[in-house]
Amino acid sequence: MDDDAIVDLFWRRSEDALTECQTRFGAYCRAIARRILNDEHDADECVNDALLRAWNAIPPARPNRLGAFLGKITRNLALDRYDLAHAEKRGGGAVEIALDELGELAAITADEGEITRVINVFLRKEPPENADIFVKRYWQLRDIRDVAAEYGCSESKITSLLFRMRARLKKMLDSEGLM
Repeated sequence: MDDDAIVDLFWRRSEDALTECQTRFGAYCRAIARRILNDEHDADECVNDALLRAWNAIPPARPNRLGAFLGKITRNLALDRYDLAHAEKRGGGAVEIALDELGELAAITADEGEITRVINVFLRKEPPENADIFVKRYWQLRDIRDVAAEYGCSESKITSLLFRMRARLKKMLDSEGLM
């Protein structure tokens, strides 16, 4: 079933929408939550909470890309849960490492919609493989080793690519007055 058909089920308030989302996007959302939380049970809870949030948001929302919509909800829920669990014990986990790499880019306090617009423009200007690597590292919070293995290259190549991309993104954000 495609995204539009599932969204139509949400609009008709059919519980089949939740079943279809779980079938089509459950593993994707669970993988996002698992990478952040490193706990299968918490990841499952995040996916269930994400489906509930989607149920409450659609309607009035009508997402064009349902997978991205659910992924974003799941990611935000997992990050909130992670922050709550680690409020007292900051360490060297995957989330901290990825945010440390982003450095001052992660601390931008401008309007989220404007930042999203600039990042989307930036990623569209990048070669598709580079944009995909950037999204896997900083949106899906994938480990550099996993990304390197997926692309059949060294970790140092991925690290260098991401370093150069962050510098270009910073320059673009600066030119837009967002830094």
